[in-house]
Amino acid sequence: MTEPVGEREPAFWYAIPHGYLQMDLDPPVERIEALVRQVLSLPEEMRLRAEEVLRFYAGVVISLNARRVQACLIGSHPDDAGGIAFSVLTVSTVPASGGNAKLVIASLAGTAADSADEGMRPLELPCGTGFLAEKKVVTTAPGRSAEGSDTPLEGRVWQGTVAVTGSGTSDIIMIQMVTAAVELADDYRDILLGVAHTVAFTDPSLPAAGGHELPEPGTAAATIRNDFG
Repeated sequence: MTEPVGEREPAFWYAIPHGYLQMDLDPPVERIEALVRQVLSLPEEMRLRAEEVLRFYAGVVISLNARRVQACLIGSHPDDAGGIAFSVLTVSTVPASGGNAKLVIASLAGTAADSADEGMRPLELPCGTGFLAEKKVVTTAPGRSAEGSDTPLEGRVWQGTVAVTGSGTSDIIMIQMVTAAVELADDYRDILLGVAHTVAFTDPSLPAAGGHELPEPGTAAATIRNDFG
């Protein structure tokens, strides 16, 4: 399935991989009002928890919109231990310095090619030149700290980012994947690259765009058809 961004942003399309649910970043006022009424009608103990979740959701939406995030998708997949691994996939636009996104991407791709850092490398994508950057970082983890402790919980996550651009836009398209399932970094990198290979700046549903052609087996674009395959 392909999704265009909103009319207020440059038009581009990409495929949503299996196992990901898209968060609504622009919910209608009527839906929010109905949700608030539902929360207020709950018993007190449930209402307090629901209000906490609602405030968290509102804060996330405001933060993502402020960062020009066009899509936020939550993924869940089985892991090797029989549990569920979660990840977050975001697509955002970033204004290019100097207004020439292609030059910025070409410069960064060149830096990636010359860099000794194994976590950064250039990419040749169907839509043009891009680059991949990845790292493992320690960050604040969800949950409550131990009783009597003011230190927030911490956890390790894998973060992968692909940057691309195309004709007709002065912005850089950033596709980022984050997961706490660090041991599955190779699989999530494949999903990220698969999404990046589907990015298009012309409507893929048009005959000239080849929107009905299946990706060649074994390519990164085909990877998203079998997320952990």
